[in-house]
Amino acid sequence: MPALRAALLQSSGRPGFPADNLKLLDEAAARAAAEGAALLAAPELYLTGYAIGEEVARLAEPADGPGARGIAEIAVRHGLAVAYGYPERAGTRLYNSAQLIGPTGERLANYRKTHLYGEYEQRWFTPGEQLVVQAEFGGLRLGLLVCYDVEFPENVRAHALAGTDLLLVPTALMEPYRFVARSVVPVRAFENQLYLAYVNRTGTEGEFTFTGYSSLSGPSPAASTGAGPGEELLLADVDPALLAASRAANPYLADRRPELYGPGH
Repeated sequence: MPALRAALLQSSGRPGFPADNLKLLDEAAARAAAEGAALLAAPELYLTGYAIGEEVARLAEPADGPGARGIAEIAVRHGLAVAYGYPERAGTRLYNSAQLIGPTGERLANYRKTHLYGEYEQRWFTPGEQLVVQAEFGGLRLGLLVCYDVEFPENVRAHALAGTDLLLVPTALMEPYRFVARSVVPVRAFENQLYLAYVNRTGTEGEFTFTGYSSLSGPSPAASTGAGPGEELLLADVDPALLAASRAANPYLADRRPELYGPGH
């Protein structure tokens, strides 16, 4: 099976202006497709911006809203799948969501962030209740988490046990927590023997300064690559052959003893 080339858009776009962010994403998709990418991933709440305060309620939309239709047009135009973060409106509730749109414009997966970070997110969003959301694409099983979710080892392990090969994590990691991007994320990929695409915002929005340092971390250090702190389109390959070989050499899942891990042990 050939490798799947992924493009990670490290950018905060223009917070508060979804149309401008769609235009920037379209330009990134053209560059990614020209480099042979089959998948483009954008950060947490990319469609609207992260630190937009009360605007989040006005700009939130259903999973099939105008932003999703704009993303679908981009995916079809450039022949690649697109994963992106957005504020989802479902009835009276708002969710911090990530959606995966396929290259023919169909929705492949929609995930609602289950672990909300800090007062800002907890004020505006309802936590999701479905931890493992997956889709098949390019011969791989893709999963979705959002930012803070990846900092809970149980979440990534749940994906590993469910067979996720590539975990897409749109994020908005801020200072002073860059060690999460530099240290925690690569360890999550290694200990669970999967690829992990961690795609971050960059620059300052309101009270938050985002770290950058997006990465595609692999099941071995040799399969990992990362961005710097600024705007960047990071290209990297997800290699199924390397994944299979690494899983055989590092059988963490097979060697688990779950009977020892329950309450009281």
